[in-house]
Amino acid sequence: MTQTAPDNFLGLDGRHADYRRARFAVLPVPYDATTSFGVGARDGPRAIITASQQVELYDESLGRESFGAGVATLPPLGVAASGPDAMVAAVYAAARRVVRDGKFLIGLGGEHSITAGLVRAVRERYKGLSVLQIDAHADLRAEYQGTPWSHAAVMRRIHDLGVPAVGVGIRNYSREEARFIRSAAKPIFSASACRGGRAWLSDVLTHLTDDVYVTVDIDGFDPAYAPGTGTPEPGGLDWWQVTDLLAAVAKTRRLVAADVVEVRPIPPNTVTEFLAAKLLYRLIGLVSR
Repeated sequence: MTQTAPDNFLGLDGRHADYRRARFAVLPVPYDATTSFGVGARDGPRAIITASQQVELYDESLGRESFGAGVATLPPLGVAASGPDAMVAAVYAAARRVVRDGKFLIGLGGEHSITAGLVRAVRERYKGLSVLQIDAHADLRAEYQGTPWSHAAVMRRIHDLGVPAVGVGIRNYSREEARFIRSAAKPIFSASACRGGRAWLSDVLTHLTDDVYVTVDIDGFDPAYAPGTGTPEPGGLDWWQVTDLLAAVAKTRRLVAADVVEVRPIPPNTVTEFLAAKLLYRLIGLVSR
């Protein structure tokens, strides 16, 4: 007789997936209305959750199982049809409830624009919040394709909130963004700057406050590791660079919330959603430890 895992993140049983006792809460946001190239990130949350049910619960790197603190999976957030600004507001409202309940919020995108609502909610609890952005793109445009709530403008909206952020893996941005990076003195670490040695890790940490939100646009990884994304960029980060960075942050700062966005399934290839699921479980383990 075939056993079927519960249909939640990691396939956990009722006790470990119960929202009331869980330390972590996963919020799926299947939204990609402002996607400007490869559409399909709306299917990312479902794909990540399905892949996570095949992730081994013993993490060989940490030497332990990390699900014991509880990981609840919330119902997917409905799409606000009236526009991107309304969707960001809906994300904020849903995230705010989770944060007020004292949970470690994990957003599943969907496109990167959702991070604006998530960060706004988390910042209400952690006033000195900073953001670690792992990404191929700066996402610092004032607006894109007629809206300031585009996925290509999300880090500009976070800047407008007064939340400091550092970008890692960045390797593609516009002239407008280059000017803004210089004028605002935004700390940006290109993917090439992260090659060789480990000095860049401590350099990144100097730009982070005590409380850190991590947003992972999956295209921060090289397409060899994460081909399933709407705007893949060559020359990206690998698994070890990203997990070493998260471990360094967890050791010296307090990780308070996170998201993984821009996963665009390209079946039958499932590499990207498995990477995203494994990365989030590693993050859960680092926070739990």
